Amino acid sequence: MKNDFETILITGAAGFIGFHLSRRLLEEGHRVVGLDNLNPYYDPKLKKDRLAILKKFDDFLFYKADLKDREAVNEIFSKNRPEVVVNLAAQAGVRYSLKNPGAYIDANIVGFLNVLEGCRNFMVKHLVFASSSSVYGANKKMPFSVHHNVDHPVSLYAATKKSNELMAHTYSHLYGLPSTGLRFFTVYGPWGRPDMALFLFTRAITEGRPIQVFNHGKMRRDFTYIDDIIEGVVRVMKSPPEGNQAWDGRAPDPASSYAPYRLFNIGNNKPVELMEFIAEIEKALNRQARLELLELQPGDVPETYADVSDLMTTFGFRPDTPLEKGIREFVKWYAEYYGLE
Repeated sequence: MKNDFETILITGAAGFIGFHLSRRLLEEGHRVVGLDNLNPYYDPKLKKDRLAILKKFDDFLFYKADLKDREAVNEIFSKNRPEVVVNLAAQAGVRYSLKNPGAYIDANIVGFLNVLEGCRNFMVKHLVFASSSSVYGANKKMPFSVHHNVDHPVSLYAATKKSNELMAHTYSHLYGLPSTGLRFFTVYGPWGRPDMALFLFTRAITEGRPIQVFNHGKMRRDFTYIDDIIEGVVRVMKSPPEGNQAWDGRAPDPASSYAPYRLFNIGNNKPVELMEFIAEIEKALNRQARLELLELQPGDVPETYADVSDLMTTFGFRPDTPLEKGIREFVKWYAEYYGLE
């Protein structure tokens, strides 16, 4: 893939997925322009430490900016003229959207509009953007398929991600902007987010505190290791979508369009019971967890399960990192980063 692109703009470059993607592309010799506002949703030190690793590369240029700042975003596009944009910046978290809904509109709606305008005005060849498994909301048919309608979100976070898909399609239709949306399923691994279950559980267990287990442990998640997510993103980046000639407005396929627009799931395609997940953490830490069983939280869904057949057919790839290996790698990183023995 080296030399395929002159410049790649990655928003949310100091975030969990943005950091890993930036590092992968820089190691392959690409020029990466990173944008992040380094907000305090979780400990900014973790973001700054990720950023310090990226800044060691000569071909990395970083801007501290907020996506909702239209002038700043426009200036970054104007100065760098990226050929590919990967939008990973967002206000994440289902539960936080109940407390601070305005942050989701600012970052995920206004911010994404500014990205779309930058792509339109500066003739970007491919926009890849992060959606989420949360868009499946109240859907019960498993596995979740990109060919299913997703019109019943159960959190504002999910609603903003669904909105991103609609907004991107509009720009694909109006301006011919090749756009690909990726629905990520419960991403985990080294340098992960402190608000995610693996980080929260690991920290609580190592500190001897009980872990909060929602829905009394009766949750199933399609946990997807970070390296698999990055491999999927890189493969998608290389292939801007074209219009689907077979698309029929009388029986519309939500996953494609007459416009250059596609949606893909990236998930491990193997749901895991939450209690099994906890058992793997206990094994990796060689410590027992104390459980605090709680009710299902507003906005949460009991199960996620990704149908990745389109990803396999189009790109010849499916995530396959075993949970045991992924958790072991995270715990190893966590122990080194926090100096645990």
